Amino acid sequence: MTTEHFDFQGDVLDQSHDIPVLVDFWAAWCAPCRMLAPILERLAEKYSGSWKLVKIDTERFPELAERFGVKGIPDVRLFVNGEVVDSFSGALPEYQIEQWLKKVIPGPYAKEVDLAEKFFFQGKCGMAASLAEGVLQKEPMNSKALALLIRLRLFSHPYEAVNLCRRLEGEAEYVSLCEAALVIARLLMLQKDALPLDPVRDCYADALLKLAGENFDEALEGFIGVIRENRYFDDDSSRKACIAIFRYLGEEHEITRKHRKAFDRALY
Repeated sequence: MTTEHFDFQGDVLDQSHDIPVLVDFWAAWCAPCRMLAPILERLAEKYSGSWKLVKIDTERFPELAERFGVKGIPDVRLFVNGEVVDSFSGALPEYQIEQWLKKVIPGPYAKEVDLAEKFFFQGKCGMAASLAEGVLQKEPMNSKALALLIRLRLFSHPYEAVNLCRRLEGEAEYVSLCEAALVIARLLMLQKDALPLDPVRDCYADALLKLAGENFDEALEGFIGVIRENRYFDDDSSRKACIAIFRYLGEEHEITRKHRKAFDRALY
């Protein structure tokens, strides 16, 4: 779209509630802008219906460039639901822009996955799972839905969670979650009778039970206790378990913050 009959509020902000809008801040005198323009136009045609391209001449609309802090051009901003969600500057190669678009453009089922995540954090796991499964039936490689379903299935169906992790191989954003899920799944499937005899065996088995019950606080206390007594019991699994729980919960989670220092001290 050119700026001949241009209304920023309507053509960008309002429309971005219906379809993502890619805004290219450019100027006629800018050589990199002239290099980037045909690339964006080709991609806009290729992905017609997924997002819309709007070109803003910074010479004609300097107030818009100033409003969004554009320091150099070309400057490309992606608007979704009236907000800038990502951006890049400079004339990038076409393949790199295409990869960026695949990462940042919301999929057709983004709202369903967002609602499923909301249900998950509200403890409505059945509703969350139903929505995530429905999305995956329509879009089997929806990464966000897969990641959510891993969380939903990990403690009730660890085998299924392992298989879901395989479907996310190569997705850099979810490497940490999958690594944590694979460690936790193994621990959930351990049988006490298979553990070697050792003074820490009962403490370790109790920590496994706490983990299975999603009592992460007491599970971490147990695993850290095992580390202090015999770090290498079950192939160093108590250390691996703590790291997996920290990654699963996130570094800012209150339980992670509570136990992180004790874990570090136990190692050294």
